[in-house]
This record gives sequence, C-alpha cells and structure tokens, in this order.
Amino acid sequence: MAQRSLVLASGSAARLRLLRDAGFDPKVVVSGVDEEGVEADDTASLVTILAGRKARAVADPAGDAVVVACDSMLEFDGRPHGKPSSERQAREWLGSMRGRSGTLFTGHSVIDEPSGRQVSGAAATTVRFGVTSDAELDAYLASGEAMGVAGAFTLDGRSAPFIDGVDGDPGNVIGLSLPLLRSLLAGLGISIVDLWARDRS
Repeated sequence: MAQRSLVLASGSAARLRLLRDAGFDPKVVVSGVDEEGVEADDTASLVTILAGRKARAVADPAGDAVVVACDSMLEFDGRPHGKPSSERQAREWLGSMRGRSGTLFTGHSVIDEPSGRQVSGAAATTVRFGVTSDAELDAYLASGEAMGVAGAFTLDGRSAPFIDGVDGDPGNVIGLSLPLLRSLLAGLGISIVDLWARDRS
C-alpha cells in the first residue's frame, strides 16, 4: 500500500517529538483555534471537542493526508486545568498538587482527508505528584516551563523529577497517546504502519 502522509495540527514540540521517535515524519500545521469559551460536561469531553475543532480547522477537503490533532488538560479537584494564565496561577496549582494525584486527559481527533471521515477520543492517565519544597517550586517556576504546558507540568522537562509516577500511558501526559492514535486510525481503516516515514536516516 502507498505511504500515507501525516499532518500534525499542533505546534507542540513534545507531540512532534513523540511522533518522530515512533517513526513518523509529520507535516506541522498549527490550527490557530481559539480555545476560550468552549464548554463541556467533563474534562474528557472538553479536550475531545477542542481536538476535533483543531483537526477540522486544518483538514483540506481536497487533500489526501491524515490529520491528527490533540488537546490536553489536567483534571484536578474536579476542574480542568489547561495552561496557566500567570505564574501566580501556576504556583497555586503546583502548590495544591503536592503529594496528591490528578488525571491528565488528552483529546485526539483524526481526519482522513480523502473520505472526510473523522474519529475522536480521549485518553486518561493518573499522575502522582511528589512533595516539592518551596525552593524547588521557585526554581521550577523561574525556568518558565510551567507557563507552556497543561497543568503547569510535563513528564519530559524540568518538572519530571517532581512526578512520583503515572498510572496509564506516559505519552498521553506528554501530549499524545500512540496506542489511542493506533486505535482511532484503525477505526478509519488505516494501519498506523502505513504512516511510518520511509527513510528515518
């Protein structure tokens, strides 16, 4: 079967790295979707709706690619936490998370451009936060990393030592669940191996 082209509807370097490390060479097209004002009954539904909007914003009805879009949020104390709006908010979140657990949800949406078919779903991973000292928290916030990631933390950066463990797919916490992507592609009749790059050199 001819190789299919893959489009990642996200400017996330972490998602791009996950896909490249797994054998893909996606084209990146940032959706530019406004995430404000979107409402849903729960965090899983919210991130799935947002991922769906991002995929549709990028998909070309006349194209022949497979479009993948994602959106991540941490559910903590029953509320969704996206990227913090300020360092003060990041400090409040991270301070309240010490020694506790939350659930990271990533919504995924895949569109097969030739058929126009779209499938979506969300993956959930429990994150167990360590007990950070005030000095550690100050140093982390000073790095600026917290401002660009859902829940103000990530598994593939400076906050990684402050995570005691996860229950579920760690890739999902970084921003994309490869097992869920495989399942969604299968729902469109597409084998994930047909999206692998031919030359990984």
